[in-house]
Amino acid sequence: MNIKLVILLTSLLTFCACGQEEPEETPVSMQLTALRVGTVSILSQSETTPNNQPIIISFNVPLNSSTVEQAITLINEEAAPIPLTFSYLDNDKTISASPGANLDIDKSYTITISDAIRGVSGEVFPGVAITFTTSNPPIVITGTKINDKLIDKNTRIQNIDLRPTIDIAFSEAVTVSEVTDFMSLNLGGAKVSTTNSQLMDSIIRLQPDNDLQGWRRYNFLIGSGFGSAKERPFDGYQLPFYTKLDSTLKFPEISDEELLTKVQEQTFKYFWDFGHPVSGLARERNTSQETVTIGGSGFGIMAILVGIERGFVTHQEGIDRLDKIITFLGDDADRFHGVWSHWLNGTSGQVVPFSANDDGGDLVETAFMIQGLITVRQYLDTSDPQEAEIIDKINDLVDEVEWDWYTQNDQNVLYWHWSPNFGWEKYHRITGWNEAMIVYVMAAASTTHSIEKEVYQSGWSRDGDMVNSGNTSHYGYTLPLRTDRGGPLFFAHYSFLGLDPRNLSDQFANYWTQNVTHSQINQAYCIANPQRYVGYTDYSWGLTASDGDSGYSAHSPNNDRGVITPTAALSSIPYTPEESIKAMRHFYFILGDRLWGEYGFYDSFNPTENWYASSYLAIDQGPIILMIENYRTGLLWDLFMSAPEVQSGLEKLEITYE
Repeated sequence: MNIKLVILLTSLLTFCACGQEEPEETPVSMQLTALRVGTVSILSQSETTPNNQPIIISFNVPLNSSTVEQAITLINEEAAPIPLTFSYLDNDKTISASPGANLDIDKSYTITISDAIRGVSGEVFPGVAITFTTSNPPIVITGTKINDKLIDKNTRIQNIDLRPTIDIAFSEAVTVSEVTDFMSLNLGGAKVSTTNSQLMDSIIRLQPDNDLQGWRRYNFLIGSGFGSAKERPFDGYQLPFYTKLDSTLKFPEISDEELLTKVQEQTFKYFWDFGHPVSGLARERNTSQETVTIGGSGFGIMAILVGIERGFVTHQEGIDRLDKIITFLGDDADRFHGVWSHWLNGTSGQVVPFSANDDGGDLVETAFMIQGLITVRQYLDTSDPQEAEIIDKINDLVDEVEWDWYTQNDQNVLYWHWSPNFGWEKYHRITGWNEAMIVYVMAAASTTHSIEKEVYQSGWSRDGDMVNSGNTSHYGYTLPLRTDRGGPLFFAHYSFLGLDPRNLSDQFANYWTQNVTHSQINQAYCIANPQRYVGYTDYSWGLTASDGDSGYSAHSPNNDRGVITPTAALSSIPYTPEESIKAMRHFYFILGDRLWGEYGFYDSFNPTENWYASSYLAIDQGPIILMIENYRTGLLWDLFMSAPEVQSGLEKLEITYE
């Protein structure tokens, strides 16, 4: 209901001069500067007012208190007077007039200030009467403290103790019995046991009965039903917050060397125990069933060499598995001008389309497989009949890849896809800088279908456009290639599982510097944590392509969704050994109860969303075991770089390796 304003102005007396008498002075007027009920002004607004607040009246001069009680009255709709109690504020310029009881709801009242009121120096006032309507004011939360610290609800509240006290201040007196049934602390959908107590007449305290879990999002709630129970409006209240890290060890502590071996061995099981029973190839992920991946299997056959060398399987077991895989690749797997598809059926070898119009050759995935095959070939013993036969099979597979055909009619660039059904319709040129440098190295190294240096120069480097020519830096680090923050970290891994970046250089970059700097920027970004995600620290970092709470994505500083992926930090161990081992210890010892499983570390986690993956992906598991081995012994780097065609390919591209 709108406020009705009825202003009663008293008539000023007019004095006439009589005879020769001096005229009387006009009295000084005073001004009404504020009139409100509680915090609601009733001078110029149309909102209803609370029924349980005092009436605040302010003037521009101090008042003569002896005139106040006679001049200020309050009546209801029936003109019945409402008793008022007066108190004085602001050096007697402000009066607080409190009704003896709460006013009735949805009723009209009239406050009158007559012309009898006076200022302390005799100032006069013409008088005013204002009608207002009461409402049932809402109950509101006026403040929240956690462990005696006032909380700003507009920010992400983090690092809360595992046994916090939560104090809620209401706009009026409440009792703990009134609010308890509507108040809860929840983790996901589960209610946490708490003890609630009365701290002050308007403040309720809640405290969990047991320690909360670390790095979890909890939600403190007060349901809107609380207002109904009080016969008052209440919008409800919720306060999400994140607990600090629970730093207790989840597994017995072991040395760094022992942990490196444990991580390699457990990760190896993905490729060994979970390899497809028919083809032996690596399933794309732990839920893929029949679908196997060519790129991930290229990582997997290199992992078998690590398994042999580390004693996870016997030499003969490893050779037999390699024989099975390589035979299947040659005899059963679909190929398109010598190129495998991204995914295959692990039993039949037929293409499983990766995406729309992608049911043919995938040159990048094939390059990852050829990198693995050449590494395996260099490991095998030519004097052993079985191994010599495998070498011959590998050479046939390597020679049959028509790298030059994937230039699409002799263009100076390689194309990612070709399909017998859709041709070059995907039209995805392989240009850098990204994960695909190995494609150009393998294409140049081919003894049967090689490319020329101009394809590398014009296609891959885009005539040098991939170079950070402006020396753009991030967090004090300058990448030789790319002007952004480096992209997802797998760019520093996939091509360099066999291709040794140590002292590897060409006219565009030193590739050791590129990969070290990329890893450093990735960690520095996580430390800076500009989006204030939970769980980002110097020991909890790594953004790369992986599963996430919102699906698979190429996570990076430019695509940050709060998802940390263990393979990112762990596979950078040759580049950032101290930082990567620190992350590995954290992932295993501190988060291992949620992050460690049957095949090593689960794919990823997002503590901001209380989400931990249950998935394993071959392309994420492979770099972990391989890059740890390269860090420890250089095994895969030494094998791959010993191949004569690799050396010839690097020389053709004028890539030096010393």
